[in-house]
Amino acid sequence: MDQKNFAKQLRRNMTDAEQLLWRHLRAHRLAGRKFRRQQPLGPYVVDFVHFGARLIAEADGGQHNDSQHDARRDDWLKGQGFRGLRFWNNEILLNTEQVLAVIFEAVGSPSPQPSPVKGEGAALRGARAGCHPSPLAGEGPGKRGEPLQE
Repeated sequence: MDQKNFAKQLRRNMTDAEQLLWRHLRAHRLAGRKFRRQQPLGPYVVDFVHFGARLIAEADGGQHNDSQHDARRDDWLKGQGFRGLRFWNNEILLNTEQVLAVIFEAVGSPSPQPSPVKGEGAALRGARAGCHPSPLAGEGPGKRGEPLQE
């Protein structure tokens, strides 16, 4: 299967964590920034990418713990000039605001107020007012929410 069709298949079968993150990243909802989901890049498909900031955000399940394939993939993407952030699925599901704050900071947005998701304007603004970016260092090997290894 070619990368384009594989990416379409991944878009149709997103995990709960990917769906939640996409609700906040799609349609310029994070500070007016445009993200793409399940985007082919060379021989790989990345979960989310912001081309202007050359930033990739990945939602990972347990199968990604200490993955050699992920290490090769990260090296290739860095060689293409991309920075990457990885988050465990449970981080996205349980600490969505902190994950968004880390992505927001990495994109380098001029405003700390992302556009509200439909119907969440006041609630989101109030929650974000006291939110500080978090490194989201996961426990054990493979710290998440940090840039790809140098």
